[in-house]
Amino acid sequence: MSARTLPLIATIVIFLLAYLVCYLQFPAMLSTRVIGNLLTDNAYLGIVAVGMTIVILSGGIDLSVGSVIAFAGVFIAVMLRDTGLHPVAVFAALLAITTAFGAAMGGLIHVLAMPPFIVTLAGMFLARGAGYMLSVDSVPIDEPFYDFLKDAYYLMPGKGRLTLIGIVMLLSVAAGMVIAHRTRFGTSVFALGGGVQTARLMGVNVGRTTVLIYAFSGFMAGLSGIVFSIYTASSYPLAMVGTELNAIAAVVIGGTILTGGAGYVFGTLIGVLTMGLIQTYIVFDGSLSSWWTKIVIGMLLLLFILLQKGLLRLDIRRRAGAA
Repeated sequence: MSARTLPLIATIVIFLLAYLVCYLQFPAMLSTRVIGNLLTDNAYLGIVAVGMTIVILSGGIDLSVGSVIAFAGVFIAVMLRDTGLHPVAVFAALLAITTAFGAAMGGLIHVLAMPPFIVTLAGMFLARGAGYMLSVDSVPIDEPFYDFLKDAYYLMPGKGRLTLIGIVMLLSVAAGMVIAHRTRFGTSVFALGGGVQTARLMGVNVGRTTVLIYAFSGFMAGLSGIVFSIYTASSYPLAMVGTELNAIAAVVIGGTILTGGAGYVFGTLIGVLTMGLIQTYIVFDGSLSSWWTKIVIGMLLLLFILLQKGLLRLDIRRRAGAA
């Protein structure tokens, strides 16, 4: 077992142990109904976390995704209300906008040699402000096509429903796994996470890769906004505050190293499901405050940061011994 795979193994073990504890106390937790709801309720977070995984693997960060999701919801609701366009056309326009927005941030990061934290922080305010320019109020979405999308599901054994947005989340994770671990672009992302100079020596086009990384994150944030609008059938420009932090937490809990260069997209899925499992347990218990979700997630996040620190020191010692 290498130092790179140990965080992923730890994530999977913690998730399975947590699920076992939940099952022993509430046997219904293992039903397909609960599993289906777990996927549906966390679909928007899982999708945006895939984009965040690619960003963090490159050694960057994207603080704009929560605001982009909120903007996406408002954009969809206003366009459907005022233009009469079919939702598919609105979805296509939205994804083009959010992808271009992410690419622009990636371009600024590279051309101006600015820290991703600063550029995406500015992007966070820009996207949130753009949402408020479209509407300052909550806008309901009353569209028959939305009803069709919301009611589309696959009936699993045990009468659990794997909804369309849950399937979209699983497909997004699968696509992220292929992109990160089976393509030349994914190799460039990992190389960039090891350092810009190292990536250049490996022949990586740093500028192009950086733009594509943040364009992908923007696309996934836009897709997450579409899924969230289907899930809630409404929009609000102040929605999704703090979602970018939840996405980062899911990525880190999933075993991806914060400094970049090591991690797995599949681990991010387990991280998202672990966070969702904590919320589901609190609902089943009924006596715990929802704030316990934040407390437990904070403890898990600290645990994995300490684990990453320890593994980094162990790897340094191993390399020094080999030299």
